[in-house]
Amino acid sequence: MTTNIKVRDSFIELSARERAKSVLDAGTFRELLGPFEKMESPHLVSQGIVPQSDDGVVIGRGTIEGQSAVIAAIESDFQGGGIGEVSGAKIAGALELALQDNLQGIPTRAVLLLETGGVRLQEGNYGLLAIAEIHAAIVALRRYQPVVCVIAGMLGCFGGMSITAGLCSALIMTRQGRLQLNGPEVIEQEAGIEEWDSRNRPLIWQTVGGEQRYETGMADMLIEDDVDNIRHSVRYVYKNKSLANPRSAQVNAFLSRLTAIGTELTIRPETLRTLWSRTPLDADEKQLETLEEHWRQSTPDSSLSRGRTWFQALTGNGKPLQNGAPSVLCADSDIGNERVRYISVIPNTNNRFYRARNGEVGLDEGWTIARYVRQAIEEDKDGKHRAIVAIVDVPSQAYGYREEMLGIYLACAAAADAYASARLAGHPVVALIVGNAISGAFLAHGLQANRLVALNDPGVSVQVMSRKSAARVTKRSMEDLEAAAREIPAIAYDIESFATLGALHSLTGGINADQPTPTDIDKVKWELLTDAISASRACPSDLGSRLLSEEAKRNRNASITVRSKLADQWR
Repeated sequence: MTTNIKVRDSFIELSARERAKSVLDAGTFRELLGPFEKMESPHLVSQGIVPQSDDGVVIGRGTIEGQSAVIAAIESDFQGGGIGEVSGAKIAGALELALQDNLQGIPTRAVLLLETGGVRLQEGNYGLLAIAEIHAAIVALRRYQPVVCVIAGMLGCFGGMSITAGLCSALIMTRQGRLQLNGPEVIEQEAGIEEWDSRNRPLIWQTVGGEQRYETGMADMLIEDDVDNIRHSVRYVYKNKSLANPRSAQVNAFLSRLTAIGTELTIRPETLRTLWSRTPLDADEKQLETLEEHWRQSTPDSSLSRGRTWFQALTGNGKPLQNGAPSVLCADSDIGNERVRYISVIPNTNNRFYRARNGEVGLDEGWTIARYVRQAIEEDKDGKHRAIVAIVDVPSQAYGYREEMLGIYLACAAAADAYASARLAGHPVVALIVGNAISGAFLAHGLQANRLVALNDPGVSVQVMSRKSAARVTKRSMEDLEAAAREIPAIAYDIESFATLGALHSLTGGINADQPTPTDIDKVKWELLTDAISASRACPSDLGSRLLSEEAKRNRNASITVRSKLADQWR
């Protein structure tokens, strides 16, 4: 749907608080955890940053056309709209409360107004965990009410929050809005200026701007920057439930689309509009067969990686499934009475998308993970739900011009959506971290698990961005970053620091991560995984257990406090 209403009142120029108020019915806005509550980030002062009293997120309660609603609006003027512990907990907590309302028979709508650069790097893994919890809440809430996302302003939506947008039921954008996983500056740092010139502003908007996303079928509505347009568009979604079919769940349709993409030539934005129109998405069986045949005929890659090593060790060198990208290994095996599906992303020097040849999660990888997980959900819907183990050794998501144009944010959202859907359907989902677990790749492949388990090894690390890119974005030296990490464990990369945040179910040492012995394999299989699967079956299917550990009570106290205060003010 497009509109040509004359612009009267700019939505972009409003503050986050004014935006939230304008979306709700007139006179119904009530702010939760507002600035007078003084819920500031506890992690910024020590880094020389003045905190903001609402941590840059406004949560508004009210109604939309008379029905209960909650709005989460991000203030881009504070830390570039970055998500830290408090701001992330405010959004996740609000969505969780909306879900509880719906479970109790109180229909409550949720709208996200996203102007954000993603995780606030000064808070690192606090933000990463919070965004995973936002993702989990969206997937759960979508089953009852459409979750609407609006990207309107000049900042746009980046990082892990772009995956958030990809998970929403409906996406509304203006021409000024942008939507991409990796910022141009980060791509330039990681891949070079030849891959993406961050100074070429026209190309950036042509590639990932609102108009391009709409014309290529990755946004539902393109509207002019106007308060009334935004208000009416949100209401249009709730009146037309046909829009509430998240793209992240339309796996075969998007795999079909990828078959139309040749990888030998640079694709221009206008070319993609021809290949991917905004017509209804349908899976083309012939195109899928063509893609699967291409994957089967791809030259095998025997590159060593911890992801491959542990996949082979745990599956007994069983033959992987072959209806997905060769860079994603998938096979079923048994641990006693438990049927387990193992999934691992590995390097592939023959990957048709060259920016994903070193084990990164790219376009084919994200959609293939989603396909394998959803296949298990469908096969087990009438029987015992097998366990799903994500073997995590991912250096990052793929950084590339082509990836951003073709929606790598959505491919990562598809994988996260599938894991979350499996968890909600009753599958025990376990993430076994054996190597790197970095950024959007970890959000896609691992962070939606019921339980996270890890090997205590120097080669295991968790963080939101590479050290070089983090230094560039935060304008710090490497020495400054290391010094800050000693004060704030969430900024560090080592697994022991990550464990202090309380999200790990177990951290196991004394295992050779690169060349596991039979004893090592048995320990991981019969102790680590068995315990995690059993714990997953015995507990609720949400991610709430991550806030129950003693470590979380000490080091994620702000996340717990925010949720408690939101609940007190909800009614």
